[in-house]
Amino acid sequence: MEYRPTIMVTNDDGIDAPGLRALVQVLVSTSRYIVQVCAPDSEKSAVSHSITWRHPLAVNKVEIEGTTAFAVSGTPADCSSIGLSKALFPSIPDLVISGINMGNNCGYHIVYSGTVGGAREAFFNGVPSISVSYDWVAGKSHNDDFTLSAKACLPIIDAILVEVKNHTFPKKSFLNIDLPTDVANHKGYKLTKQGKTIFRMGWTEVSSDMEGAKMLSTMTMESDSAGSAEVDTSAVSTDYRFFQRKNSYFESPKIGNKRRILILKLIAAAEFGSKDSEMTAVMGAESDKEDDTDHRILQEGYITVTPLNAISRAEMDCQAYFQEWLPRVAERFSSSAL
Repeated sequence: MEYRPTIMVTNDDGIDAPGLRALVQVLVSTSRYIVQVCAPDSEKSAVSHSITWRHPLAVNKVEIEGTTAFAVSGTPADCSSIGLSKALFPSIPDLVISGINMGNNCGYHIVYSGTVGGAREAFFNGVPSISVSYDWVAGKSHNDDFTLSAKACLPIIDAILVEVKNHTFPKKSFLNIDLPTDVANHKGYKLTKQGKTIFRMGWTEVSSDMEGAKMLSTMTMESDSAGSAEVDTSAVSTDYRFFQRKNSYFESPKIGNKRRILILKLIAAAEFGSKDSEMTAVMGAESDKEDDTDHRILQEGYITVTPLNAISRAEMDCQAYFQEWLPRVAERFSSSAL
């Protein structure tokens, strides 16, 4: 029998999310891989690398054609961890793919991302991994774009598996891949580095019957998502106040006094859809101030491929500053001076 590499798929949008289902369907349809799925049983967007510690995980086997699949009551990192433990599957996969996420994961939002957290956990366990996100834009994107995104990733997936088979894939990094909104007309792959773009999030006080909205890993609100639901306040004391996140402004470094540009002020999540094109335009303009970073290149229409690891070192100028600063602290603020 011909050898087929094993791919395990996880995500943060949940096991029923269209991004994961499209990715799995494309992988299965090739007949080139053994496909395993180990994903959260509900949405876990923007949970970063959080793990379940104080209580056991509930695991339920589910039917996804062409795969062995489990829904897990934990986070994306939990799903990667238990999926790699041999508790659910008989062997460790050759590659872990986390995604396809609804919304890009660029810049500082990589830190928030549960999608990236799932891939990073595999990296921690010594298993090659990639996180995959599609730059979903309300009013422009459709579920078919997830299928196009999955197909666009196949050359990268196959190339990684060749490197894994030859034991030449780098062990000191994993890859974060973002696909542009107009994925059908993407401009090809481009290697990028993590930028510093971020949505600054504010808070707005809401009434107890305020209708919620889906928060994407990009820290933007998706008002027409099936994830919208009313806040359940039936068992909450009337003494409580309720606050909902809102998008305040998009921030990109290296733009001096014009660093902060207001692009969204969501008093209610439903306002997001009408501002979406404005948001995309401003984000693209601000990213032009950076050179080869993920968000800027993504907005130019490329599929960005960003190597990541788990070491959070400060930039060299900060390191140099504190190298001089710390001895002065010891001299000026000794115990006798307190």
